[in-house]
Amino acid sequence: MTRTALPYRPCVGIVLFDANGRVWIGRRIPKAHDRHALPDGATEAPPHVWQMPQGGIDAGESPEEAALRELAEETGVTSVRILAETRDWLTYDLPPHLVGIALRGQYRGQKQKWFAMRFLGDESEIDIGPGHGEEPEFDAWRWARPDELPALIVPFKRRVYEQVLREFAPFAEQPQA
Repeated sequence: MTRTALPYRPCVGIVLFDANGRVWIGRRIPKAHDRHALPDGATEAPPHVWQMPQGGIDAGESPEEAALRELAEETGVTSVRILAETRDWLTYDLPPHLVGIALRGQYRGQKQKWFAMRFLGDESEIDIGPGHGEEPEFDAWRWARPDELPALIVPFKRRVYEQVLREFAPFAEQPQA
């Protein structure tokens, strides 16, 4: 099957803003295909391992329901207020060497609906360890300025991150909104 014949995986992403307009990012635990993509002899994880929470939409689930579920599963966070969602679905394609490997080999990339959310809880609520449904997604987390994110994300997702951050910029510029 050719790359273009594969569908996009329906997915959601979450831009979780703190009270100061910073964004929650997690350092993704490398998957097996990430390690295979490293140059021969490399022992370190790829440099672009930070990302915002995201995940697939389950059958019968609305994008909003999926976003709240994914956020809770990946970060433990449930104390949020939804501020906005992207006007359109945004897509990215996997690089050729990951097609047929990443995303269970079933998709050419993802089509994503992104949600801006305000974190209303205490940082003690954030828990990236096991116990929220699936294997942990992240091994570390931090708050980052929105302008830092494009340089931290894998290059094939960068365009989507830039679009999302432009659309949700008012929530970083006007903290507490």
